[in-house]
Amino acid sequence: MISAVGPRLTEWDVGDEVVALLDGGGYAEKVCVRASQVLPLPDGVALVDGAALPEAVCTAWSNLVDVGRLARGEVLLVHGGSGGVGSVATQIGAALGARVIATAGGPERTARCLTLGAEAAVDHRAEDFVAAVRDASGGAGADVVLDVVGAAYLPDNLRVLATGGRLVVIGMQRGRRGELDLAMLLAKRAQVSGTTLRARPAEEKARLVRDVLEHVWPLVADGRVRPVVHARLPLERAADAHRLLESGEVFGKVLLLP
Repeated sequence: MISAVGPRLTEWDVGDEVVALLDGGGYAEKVCVRASQVLPLPDGVALVDGAALPEAVCTAWSNLVDVGRLARGEVLLVHGGSGGVGSVATQIGAALGARVIATAGGPERTARCLTLGAEAAVDHRAEDFVAAVRDASGGAGADVVLDVVGAAYLPDNLRVLATGGRLVVIGMQRGRRGELDLAMLLAKRAQVSGTTLRARPAEEKARLVRDVLEHVWPLVADGRVRPVVHARLPLERAADAHRLLESGEVFGKVLLLP
């Protein structure tokens, strides 16, 4: 909720219920944020749960649409479909008409990915995701791969790509250095991209927030995209929140409440 606005600001008022794409400093009771990075709280979303949306939605939208050029009917592979970004990317991909395949650890988590709109879900602890995606796509492979794993998955991510496919790397959970088979990349006429969100310039973040307001907020309002919250903990239990994240048990987001 807004407690103060700048003297020349007309689009927001004190008391407005909003969420924001922060430049950092989110472990705080109050933050100062550019008006261009503020979004109205979506209809039907509780104010606390709204905190789970801005960074995850902006990350998913920019990488699926701006970088990955995801189109209706294409096959999208989301690694970490049970994560904060992956759970939102799965929903956005499905809402855009893509055929979404998500990876997650364990049968319970893969089953939950299906409830978010995934057409298929792969247990990365027990299954070969390359074979699973090829089976689900009739042998064609994935048109877009959204990857949070990094180096450990690089060879298989390239193998799983369809001709003309796009691999978008947004995380390095399992390594930052990998070997890329350039012959396979060329043969598939594929693309490999890497992006971050926080380091982007303010004008780029402002454009992204406008796109999210126009294209994703209606999906939130009609229920096709929703925040996925695993736990809500008081701010003084931030250390417990980190331990929970490290446990691998989290599905979606952990929120800290000031």
